[in-house]
Amino acid sequence: MGGQVSASNSFSRLRCRNANEDWMSALCPRLWDVPLHHLSIPGSHDTMTYCLNKKSPISHEESRLLQLLNKAFPCITRPVVLKWSVTQALDVTEQLDAGVRYLDLRIAHMLEGSEKNLHFVHMVYTTALVEDTLTEISEWLEQHPREVVILACRNFEGLSEDLHEYLVACIKNIFGDMLCPRGEVPTLRQLWSRGQQVIVSYEDESSLGRHHELWPGVPYWWGNRVKTEALIRYLETMKSCGRPGGLFVAGINLTENLQYVLAHPSESLEKMTLPNLPRLSAWVREQRPGPGSRCTNIIAGDFIGADSFVSDVIALNQKLLWC
Repeated sequence: MGGQVSASNSFSRLRCRNANEDWMSALCPRLWDVPLHHLSIPGSHDTMTYCLNKKSPISHEESRLLQLLNKAFPCITRPVVLKWSVTQALDVTEQLDAGVRYLDLRIAHMLEGSEKNLHFVHMVYTTALVEDTLTEISEWLEQHPREVVILACRNFEGLSEDLHEYLVACIKNIFGDMLCPRGEVPTLRQLWSRGQQVIVSYEDESSLGRHHELWPGVPYWWGNRVKTEALIRYLETMKSCGRPGGLFVAGINLTENLQYVLAHPSESLEKMTLPNLPRLSAWVREQRPGPGSRCTNIIAGDFIGADSFVSDVIALNQKLLWC
């Protein structure tokens, strides 16, 4: 599988996981009364792509040209697509251990799949099943009762209304009383007092109308840029327009385009991303959480174990104590 961070990062990554495993409960008590949308929260972009492999089918929503190339030259097409689909090297438990508290879950139903088996998707379908992954997250939360996660359920490729109802039923059954019903964005102290650890953002309007446990989709500032400086300019432009009123994400993930892929046939999303992480991390360290119009909230990135990204995002919360 692609997307592996270098061995030189393994020890520092392990230390990062241990240090940040329970970072929310370790915050200064003054921050326990700050609403989640005013805190600085690390997230992972396309959380589930670590489990893609060469046998993973290409999404039916990809271009007709890509579908034809896959049928004609699968031994060439699939490895290339895979190189540009993998955005994470750590599995979901490792991401949670590392301190990630926003998970970007792109959910899909494969046409050739069984009736109720839901997968994740990013150009290709994952091997992991949604129900198994949600159970893994729930089990992690049981071991970390004062940590809170935001699950952004989106994409919903191939989901009928019945499959939406099935997915929501799975969410309710797996998380139960851990779910925080929608309303005003809570503080950590409020969530702890209720035994709630999960906010589910769900980008399907009809499902929102039927289930008060679901929150509207969390806005994601996606720059869709190949170059780091262009992405930073986009994020600064979005900040100048004012932050959304609730939870929102600033994505520091670079995005390839066809021109870039054709010009760099031996590269991958990992090779494009890793050299740019120091500049992106420098931008992260300049941010400030809080209610101000230019403040950030959730910051999500690719290959989150490859540098100090998670610790940098968490450290921004200290700026709230300077006020």
